[in-house]
Amino acid sequence: METISATVRPVRDVDAEALGRVHATCWHETYDHLVSAATLEKLSPRRMAELWTHWMNQGPDYVQYAALVDGEIVGFAGCGPARDDDAPRPRELYFIYLLHAYHGTGIGQQLFDAACGTEPTYLWVAEDNPRAHGFYRRNGFAPDGAAHDEPFLGEVIHEVRLVR
Repeated sequence: METISATVRPVRDVDAEALGRVHATCWHETYDHLVSAATLEKLSPRRMAELWTHWMNQGPDYVQYAALVDGEIVGFAGCGPARDDDAPRPRELYFIYLLHAYHGTGIGQQLFDAACGTEPTYLWVAEDNPRAHGFYRRNGFAPDGAAHDEPFLGEVIHEVRLVR
């Protein structure tokens, strides 16, 4: 796919509604093979927007970026302090999502670089997400052997931890 020019900037309060829509769409695109259609139907862009309003106000140690193409948000990423008791690194990539139509354009890399830079970081990713695993491998991440089952809207997604 061709490289597409995107603007990557910090998330703003006024982005909550658009981020909620994009987040819900990305979860449908990413997890449709891992959880039931009924579970994904529970996703509400409005509810996701409410979560974004909460996430935006976490403090200065938390960074969140949005990628925009032609003024519209197409993806986002967030990083902050490690949440695990046995954290292998001080920073954790909490999320990075990009609308499927923009995969392979370089925008995901721009988001990742904005959120994580070159800092030692770790993340959790669905074990059955080969595209994400390839992206993280290209960015220097490797499994450290940790795994868990993450609750997801009343179901469970098996995740593995990757570290760089």
